[in-house]
Amino acid sequence: MSKFRIAGALAAAAALHAANWPAWRGPDGNGISAERDLPTSWSQTENVAWRLPMPSWSGSTPVIWREHLFLNVADGQDLQAWAVDRNSAAILWKRPLGTGNYKANKQNMSSPSPVTDGRTVWFMTGTGIVKAFDFKGAGLWSRDIQAEYGKFGLNFGYGASPLLHDGALFIPVLHGMKTDDPSYLLKLDGNTGKTLWKRERATTARNESPDSYVTPQLLRTGGKAEVVLSGGNCVTGHDPASGEETWRAWGLNPTDDGFYRIIASPVVFDGMVYSPTRVRPFLAVRGGGKGDVSKSHVAWTFDNGPDVPSPVTDGKLLYLPTDKGIMWVVDAKTGKQVYGGKRIRPATYSSSPVLADGKLYISNEEGTTVVLKAGPEFEVLAENHLGEYTLSSPAVSDGQIFLRTDKAVYCVGKRRK
Repeated sequence: MSKFRIAGALAAAAALHAANWPAWRGPDGNGISAERDLPTSWSQTENVAWRLPMPSWSGSTPVIWREHLFLNVADGQDLQAWAVDRNSAAILWKRPLGTGNYKANKQNMSSPSPVTDGRTVWFMTGTGIVKAFDFKGAGLWSRDIQAEYGKFGLNFGYGASPLLHDGALFIPVLHGMKTDDPSYLLKLDGNTGKTLWKRERATTARNESPDSYVTPQLLRTGGKAEVVLSGGNCVTGHDPASGEETWRAWGLNPTDDGFYRIIASPVVFDGMVYSPTRVRPFLAVRGGGKGDVSKSHVAWTFDNGPDVPSPVTDGKLLYLPTDKGIMWVVDAKTGKQVYGGKRIRPATYSSSPVLADGKLYISNEEGTTVVLKAGPEFEVLAENHLGEYTLSSPAVSDGQIFLRTDKAVYCVGKRRK
């Protein structure tokens, strides 16, 4: 193959990768999109391609693969999987995921986001049901995690999304407030649903501090992949093949507070793990360690991290929006503050930001998405108001932004041809 054909193939693959949003926080699970020319301004009626009514709120993010958009939906007591035409918003199919939906603090049992590889789409509910479907809606397999392995013991309901890696689903159950059962990490075969392994994850955390609502992340160092989890006062790396813990960094709860549950997920970029806790201390951990790396691999700490929104980084700057709408930006390598204490629109922020097209998109619970200029200077580019309750993070695909509220899913902007 000529170098020109190779270059063309690589460009096509990169474009396809950028066009899809296959999981919570995008292709790499870090809230970054390679998209360009994204919309900056919109309202309920301006620059909206379509609006699809929703029966309820959700913390679940829409996931997109080419012409399909998938949603985890709560409708009264029922939990459902929806497939939607991403061009017209026509509902292609709905499938039951089970019953028993309930409200747990802010969230309900539709909080886990779906995940897809372009052929199969997997859904998980906060009630522990995991189901796989093909793109036509045919059911492939189903599991009930709570029925098989015991009740979830989190104080405010289950909210993690599965990690898809090498055809397998990695599902964390990190809990302790309402159970004495040990926390664990579970690996399911994506084709069959069969359990490949289940590994306990020990912790000395007490009361509510074992509870973790985070989605696993994938760390690649030295040619190897590791599954990263935070919760129970520490952040850990695990061998995907066996589930064995390869390293652990303590320090997420230095005072042994009994109520230091963790909500914001860690972010992995360029061999670094950025791990939030309940505001402070935020840890930056270098990958590649073995055993207890609490002293050897913690690169820096920071005392103004988020509680609920997960951070985002491009490897140069790390962006840390707090629940109250205070922006902190630090150097990703050193932790040195670039700017901080800058207030964006006053509100409660529970969704996680997206970094794309030189901009930062951050939605608050009032349905306003603040658009910031990315970089070392604080600059608000726009405030876009939908006026509807919002927990879900933005999703980006083919030049469009997808925003989910308690009333609807909005497709913002024109699709890039």
